[in-house]
Parts: sequence; structure tokens; C-alpha cells
Amino acid sequence: MSNADRVVLALGGAGVVGSGVVKALLDKGFKVAVISRDSNRLEKLKAFVSPSTKDRLITVVGNVGSEEGAEEARQALLKAAGKVTDVVSSLGFSWWQGGPPHTQTLKELNWVLETLLLSTFVSWKAFFPLVRDNPNGTYTFITGGAGERLLMPGTGFLTLGAASALAFCQVLREEYAEVPCKLIQLKVNSGVAAPERMGPGYLSHLELGEAVARVIQQRSAAHSVFTINCSADLRNIPSEGGM
Repeated sequence: MSNADRVVLALGGAGVVGSGVVKALLDKGFKVAVISRDSNRLEKLKAFVSPSTKDRLITVVGNVGSEEGAEEARQALLKAAGKVTDVVSSLGFSWWQGGPPHTQTLKELNWVLETLLLSTFVSWKAFFPLVRDNPNGTYTFITGGAGERLLMPGTGFLTLGAASALAFCQVLREEYAEVPCKLIQLKVNSGVAAPERMGPGYLSHLELGEAVARVIQQRSAAHSVFTINCSADLRNIPSEGGM
């Protein structure tokens, strides 16, 4: 199946990480679908991608953070795109630095878990069935490394949420070890930003997007986990295989 025949659903595709992935996939000839609650973000995404690829970008206004909203978005997506062959999710990659736990509320913790874990779960439940039985299909998660350590003071809830996202990916790899669709994870132990906003040690969302597009294009081995600490790691993907 050529790239032109594949339709990639990019969950979180209107965000910083996701927009780099969407642009790279379009540049490689894929059709790409993006769902967002904010139509303005979708318009900004259309303006961001290469002009010659806009006709292969499918946008849907919808909410994948609730089961009802995800189902409505799934129906709208299938009506607009006809099919989905691959899914890439960057919903679990986010930032939070609200302060130490004793200064926070249960409402804030629920918000962090909803952002980093629950939306990832709800969208996976809605869209995984579209690719589960496709031996040429992929479902790729982009997660952060904050779940393995406290990055800096005040980021404790980020660690809790990110650890939950990492654990969820591990559960899926083991619970669905025999499914035909390839489950892939990129664990990014670095900040990600647009080139004009990068700080020391950050990765460009364009460079990360190109690496993710290569992983999807080459259909890396099922249950591969790629750990990314720096730009050199991105350039080695997917030639090294899962790590």
C-alpha cells in the first residue's frame, strides 16, 4: 500500500508536537486527518503545512476527550475520510508546573490526569478498532519521559500523569501482543518546540515529526519502543529498531 492510499489520524495534530507530525506525513504523501475542538487551531494548522499538501489534510471539529464526543468524532471522520489505516497520538505529551502537591486541589489533579491519560484512553478506545485487524496498520503513541522522574520542583502532577500514560502504553503492548496492527511508542525525554521557540536541549517539532513519519511509513516492528534523548536519536529512527 502506497503512502497515498494510507489515511493517518493524528490525535493532537493541532498541537505543537502533532503539527510537526502532520506536516511531515503530508510531505511524504499521506492523507492526514486531524480532530480538534477548536476550529481556529485547525485553520492555523492548514496555514502551517506545505501549501501543495493541503488537499490531503482532512480536518474535523470534535471532542475526543469524552466517550460520546469521541464516538461522534469517529463517525464524522469516517464520513469525511472513508477509512483510517494508521493512528498517531500525541495527546499524552504535555507540560504542567503548577507547584508542589500540597498546594494543589483534587480538581487540578483530575485535570492533569484527564489531559495526559484519560483523553489518550478514550480516543484509543474509539479509534483503535479502526486499525486493530489491519496487519499493515499502525497505532503510534508519543509520550514524554517525565513519568520516570521529577523534572524540576513544582512538576509533581506532571510526573503522575506522564507515568500513567507510560503505564497505559505498557499495558496495551502486553494485553494486545497478538493483534495484527503494530503498536509503537516514541518516548521523548526532552522538551519539544517550534524552531523559533527552542531552548537548550529541546527538540524541533519538525525534526520529531520527520522521525515519526518514517516510523509510520516503514511500519516498524510491532511493540517497538523508541527512546529519544537528543536529535541524534531521532536521526537513527527507525533504522535501529525498537529500544
